Amino acid sequence: MEFTDVLMQFGLFSAKALVIVLAISAILLLIALLAAKAQDKPEIEIELLHKKYKLFGKILKNAALTKEELKEERKKAKKTEKEQKKEHLRKIFVIDFDGDIKASAVDHLRQEITAVLNVATPQDEVVVRIESPGGVVHGYGLAASQLLRVREKNIPLTVCVDKVAASGGYLMSCTANKILCAPFAIVGSIGVVAQIPNFHRVLKKHDVDYKEYTAGEFKRTVSLLGEITDKGEEKFKEQLEATHRLFKSFVQKNRPQLDVAKVATGEYWYGEDAKNLGLVDEIRTSDDYLLSQSDTNQILKISFAKKQKLADKLSNVLGKAAYSAVLKVVDDLERKTFV
Repeated sequence: MEFTDVLMQFGLFSAKALVIVLAISAILLLIALLAAKAQDKPEIEIELLHKKYKLFGKILKNAALTKEELKEERKKAKKTEKEQKKEHLRKIFVIDFDGDIKASAVDHLRQEITAVLNVATPQDEVVVRIESPGGVVHGYGLAASQLLRVREKNIPLTVCVDKVAASGGYLMSCTANKILCAPFAIVGSIGVVAQIPNFHRVLKKHDVDYKEYTAGEFKRTVSLLGEITDKGEEKFKEQLEATHRLFKSFVQKNRPQLDVAKVATGEYWYGEDAKNLGLVDEIRTSDDYLLSQSDTNQILKISFAKKQKLADKLSNVLGKAAYSAVLKVVDDLERKTFV
């Protein structure tokens, strides 16, 4: 075969390969567009924790037990499964709240609570694992209000504190029917704090004028750059006290058994002391509690994932598909050329 013939055949094959690649790309683009359209809805994620725990148990038992012991375990498991099928398994919905100073997690919390309330009944339970040192009043007030929605539906609400639920974190926690707390978790801090640096004297020293215009006597009480007057400072402290009274009243309403006057000093306590003071009901980690419920209940962890933009979804799908297609074409070319 002459060299020109080889070149012509290679050229024809390359053209065919290019057409195939373009056709595959067009099909993949259409599929990606349809998939993206179908997925353009709230991205809720559900993890079946009771199955996860059982799987862990099976893996360890297979490694640790003898054949005879494994047979016995399987018999017991089958018997338990049959008994559970006859009964109505209670559902436990688990939600995680990882709070920052802005209470940013409330945006997902409100959607998670709404999703759960569409399904949960008073026979079920909602478990919220809270980790937060507190933050802005309005943010944590809204977060606490979301948990009250569960109580208003007469669905048992359990809050678990494994590390910290202080200030705004405790504002949320006190809404629960039952609060579980790890031995060294930080709880409490029922108080209000505000910190404002003031640069008025610095500006004055350097002959810099700062003027602030307001309508309303107390539209601005203290500020970053303006002069802090005795009257403005007094009003600002009154506002802090009013917020503290609101905080204490909310805690007292939701935990009437608690001596609020004794614990609303802004202090925090560790697990055992918090229990003795009535801030929590039981010393127990969330892992231990959920594991103890996994044999007789369905445990579903609910969370909302961050929604991807359409462009990101398309680039991810097409990127993977195109890469696979190119690999296939290269593989075909290598075989045609060298075999």
